[in-house]
Amino acid sequence: MIPNPILKVLSTIQKAQVEALLVGGQACVVYGAAEFSRDTDFVILAEADNLDRFKSVLKELQAERIAVPEFKAEYLARGHAVHFRCGHPDVAGLRIDVMSKLRGVDSFEELWSRKLSITDGEGNQIAVLSLPDLVKAKKTQRAKDWPMIQRLVEVDYITHRMRASAEKREFWFRELRSPELLIELCARHPEECQRLTALRPLLAFAMQGDVRHLEEELMWEEKRERDQDRQYWEPLRKELEAMRHARLS
Repeated sequence: MIPNPILKVLSTIQKAQVEALLVGGQACVVYGAAEFSRDTDFVILAEADNLDRFKSVLKELQAERIAVPEFKAEYLARGHAVHFRCGHPDVAGLRIDVMSKLRGVDSFEELWSRKLSITDGEGNQIAVLSLPDLVKAKKTQRAKDWPMIQRLVEVDYITHRMRASAEKREFWFRELRSPELLIELCARHPEECQRLTALRPLLAFAMQGDVRHLEEELMWEEKRERDQDRQYWEPLRKELEAMRHARLS
């Protein structure tokens, strides 16, 4: 369940007609893979009108920027996140992080076309990043994100495995990180598993029921993604350091 302070943020965004997708920990709550998250993370359309509408949301929530960079389209377009802290009594202390670009996922327009829409108790529509896109976005260098990825896909598989579309099964073949469930999935759908092995070679070990080698390959798969995320963020990190030094000088 999404806590009331965060519902206040979401309803304010919806009423202002901001094109923003809920991501991060709160999106994981929606998909049943987390029980609680203190912050709200959004990916937004970085166009002038939409950014102006989001600024009105920040004003209503009495949200102040708490770090570099500034809230400008040019920084969002480069992949930076902008961080705010809310001061309104209903959401006091709540942090809001905003991005417009995520590593390894499609453009905002494509993400928006695949969004999950849910309704809160007051009838407000909440736009959430689709599960496949959320899983991709969670492939970061942070160790804590990988158990969450595993949990997200496990919950989806366990919930829907008896009646699933081919598209849903392909998502599981690509993203399941539990050796036992991958082996079960390949046993249930061996032809699909064989076909998708070219895209994810470790499925060959799942077909053979080889848990040891499957675990090793899952570990290396995670390592490659974490290394790629570090490389992606390194130049952005240096930019932030330069901004901090400029602000202090």
